[in-house]
Formats: sequence, structure tokens, C-alpha cells
Amino acid sequence: MLYRFGDFQLDTERFELHRAGRLVQLEPQVFELLVYLVANRDRVVTRRELYDRIWRGRIVTDAALNSRIKAARAALADEIPENTKSAYD
Repeated sequence: MLYRFGDFQLDTERFELHRAGRLVQLEPQVFELLVYLVANRDRVVTRRELYDRIWRGRIVTDAALNSRIKAARAALADEIPENTKSAYD
């Protein structure tokens, strides 16, 4: 599946994210997180879903999910004002 948004192209078959034609390096869990969020962009995705999808039932801390979200934001050059919070903050 190929998703396009803004300057980005997310290719699930090749496991690649491109921005303006340039490859963006991602850790596998960060890539999987982005794919899941983009594929489910029409609804709110819960933390529980992300734990089940990314870690497949293994017990991990909230810090692990937060670090993957932070890495995904960095990969997308997501500039969020300091006083703005997501549902996961």
C-alpha cells in the first residue's frame, strides 16, 4: 500500500518513508506506528491498540510508546508548539 500526504510517501511494501523524494530513516517500530496511524487516520487510536499492534501484547512502559511517537514526529518534522499536547502526552 502506498500512502501520500503532504511531501511524504509511505510505502508499506518496501518499508520506506520518503519526504520530497528523499528516504527518511526509521526504526521498524516507528515505521509500524506511522503505518498504523495513517491507516486508521479516520478515528482515534488508543494507547492499548498501539501496544497490541507494535509490541504484540508484550508488557512495555509508557515511555517506550512515547519515545516511538517522539521519533515519528521527528521523522515527519512535526513542529508542535510547546503548549500543545496530543492525546498521548
